[in-house]
Amino acid sequence: MSDGTRARLEQELRTLRDRRDELTADARALDTTGDRGDNADPLREDDEIARVEDRIAELSRLLAAGPGAGSAGGAEAGVPDGTTATLRFGDGTEQALQVVAITEEIPPGREDTTITTDSPLGLALAGHQAGDTISYSTPAGEAQAYLVSIEFPGGERAGRR
Repeated sequence: MSDGTRARLEQELRTLRDRRDELTADARALDTTGDRGDNADPLREDDEIARVEDRIAELSRLLAAGPGAGSAGGAEAGVPDGTTATLRFGDGTEQALQVVAITEEIPPGREDTTITTDSPLGLALAGHQAGDTISYSTPAGEAQAYLVSIEFPGGERAGRR
């Protein structure tokens, strides 16, 4: 995980913890007397607290995993974080794709050219080199792409010799 991503996640975690504290204080301050119709606000507050708690837990896991850890945690990952793969798809278009370990590392505006290590396409890249045809699952079914090039972090390329 990059230093910038770590800093953004840590800031989000601080913000969420502050929000949780506010919601908890608000929930304690609500008057619980009245009929069932009056319980809608406390229920909404409880739902919001649960969503915030879930995100806090997710961010805590990501940050605890350390700098090099990805969301898949190792053996399940396709290719290393920082890999760049250029693919030619069935319609003839070529696309250079950046591989990241966690979705929070996807740069704003680059969602269409970034994949995660544990996505079907990221997993399909594992063990392949330039010149291979890879298969991967999509919502519309199986798809194939020709691997034009693949460059791993540090500039190492995998290609046919």
